[in-house]
Amino acid sequence: MRPARAVSVATTAILLTLTTLFVAPSASASSARYVALGDSYSSGVGAGSYTSESGNCKRSTNAYPYQWKNANSPAAFAFTACSGARTGDVLNSQLGPLDASTTLVSLTIGGNDAGFANTMQTCVLNSESACLTAVDNAKAYATNTLPPLLDQVYAAIHQKAPNAHVVVLGYPHLYKVGGSCVFGIGDTKRAAINGAADVLDDVIAKRVANAGFTYEDVRSRFSGHEICGSSTVWLNSTVLPVDESYHPKAAGQIGGYLPAFTAGV
Repeated sequence: MRPARAVSVATTAILLTLTTLFVAPSASASSARYVALGDSYSSGVGAGSYTSESGNCKRSTNAYPYQWKNANSPAAFAFTACSGARTGDVLNSQLGPLDASTTLVSLTIGGNDAGFANTMQTCVLNSESACLTAVDNAKAYATNTLPPLLDQVYAAIHQKAPNAHVVVLGYPHLYKVGGSCVFGIGDTKRAAINGAADVLDDVIAKRVANAGFTYEDVRSRFSGHEICGSSTVWLNSTVLPVDESYHPKAAGQIGGYLPAFTAGV
């Protein structure tokens, strides 16, 4: 596993300030029995400071579940989110900690099912037409194939943890269209990728509502912090290791996902 990158004193101070601003411990939170499920956006890929036990799942201490746990000291905490997870992975390998005593669950899932990584690779490395085709395919999958897969995950969570409050979070826009990047993909590709996120988020929101869970949209929270958007970008562009590309940095987990989850709790 790649060693965690060093964090500057200034960056640490900013992250601590964000954590203090967005999370306040409460009596109900301290009694929570919390399980964090999902894909890389929940495990914290791209945010550094990965726990040694998580291996290739890359569970970060900067990820919103870990940050919420640190701020609220719940009665129990299990973190099974994993890089690259799809709906089937949640069903097959992440639900073990859930039971009737679980009171709180968080989740991001669906992006990998819809082909997020392959779509981004196509858009970055290939032509505009190839990118638009890949985006259209991802949108069609999200619209036509993903809904019953999400339903299965939500039903399984409810069955194993019938007393839990479940918060499902969406995905941000990656790019500021018309932004300040000199290099990288053009605005047509950027807009198409953001449009795919809109379709995916809309599908997830509808299935979450049908399941009776709570949905939290993170797009507005990342506004102004997208790639090419400002000097305070909360998302990685193309970086090494490659799997951390197009994922929230520590600032995105703490400034974007953490307050969204907290609002849902």
